[in-house]
Amino acid sequence: MNTSQKSGLRISICLAVALNLLLACKSIAGEPPKEGQVPLEIKLPAPAFKGTPKDIQLSSYVEPLSDKPRPPMMVPAGLKNLASGAKLTSSDANATPETLAKITDGDKEASDQSIIFLRKGTQYIQMDLGSPSELFAIVIWHAHNSAKVYHDVIVQLADDAEFAKNVRIIFNNDQDNSSKLGAGTDREFFETNEGKLINAKGEKAQFVRFYSKGSTESALNEYTEIEVYGRPAK
Repeated sequence: MNTSQKSGLRISICLAVALNLLLACKSIAGEPPKEGQVPLEIKLPAPAFKGTPKDIQLSSYVEPLSDKPRPPMMVPAGLKNLASGAKLTSSDANATPETLAKITDGDKEASDQSIIFLRKGTQYIQMDLGSPSELFAIVIWHAHNSAKVYHDVIVQLADDAEFAKNVRIIFNNDQDNSSKLGAGTDREFFETNEGKLINAKGEKAQFVRFYSKGSTESALNEYTEIEVYGRPAK
């Protein structure tokens, strides 16, 4: 092998090593964030339980309960929690404005005073953000006072309060279509102090609906807090 061939071989080896190192770093740290993105900061309440009770009846599509912290979601810088100050209504006529206001009061703790109840069956909370907005992340705490799984969790977006214009579903774990809004492909999940984090991917909407249909613990629907991170639509 001449000098030129040896030099070419060394360069090839160096390039291969560098490529393997780059791939290894990506597999550990994940894809690098896009320019201008930052980790979404979510203030979490204290955890209320540990482990999974063995006597819960679970579907075949429930996510396993993890004992590790959730990886941060990368979002554009400068987002605000648009749920704060939003107008709230519900399919449950017994839910007063004073009761619904607890869903956006910042109290996410697993106490009875923090939780509101909606009647049995498929029910929703509707949020009017006041103006069209770009949405990037939604966090829902139903009730994390014990290990439970909520059914038919569906999040819809629309341009009008009647949900007749440009209706989109960004999360749906009603895989058997028992709530008659279309069969979903997302998985059911255990309620924890982290809440359920949903990637809204910059969708534009003014109105958001949050559906559920009871849990493994009760036929009633519980809500503790909802946060919607976004910015005014361009």
